[in-house]
Amino acid sequence: MMSLDREVFDFPTVIPLKVIGRNEQDFEAFVVSLFQKHLDEGDIQKVESRLSREDRYLSVTVSFTASSRMQLNTIYAELQSHQRVLMVI
Repeated sequence: MMSLDREVFDFPTVIPLKVIGRNEQDFEAFVVSLFQKHLDEGDIQKVESRLSREDRYLSVTVSFTASSRMQLNTIYAELQSHQRVLMVI
């Protein structure tokens, strides 16, 4: 039987998180600023944005170097706490 206490990731590791919100002019910058609150300069590897089919929603995928499970959980909680963020994948 596999232990449930085992880490899935070996930290540090690059992790992409997709953040979905309404297509507003500053949504990408807003998302990146939330990540920057918890990361060191240079930890964000790549930022990609994509509009939904009808241009109502914007998904922003931020690939970043996570240094620990705690940091990853903190970033995820920060993203989930904002009304502008509809979903985090």
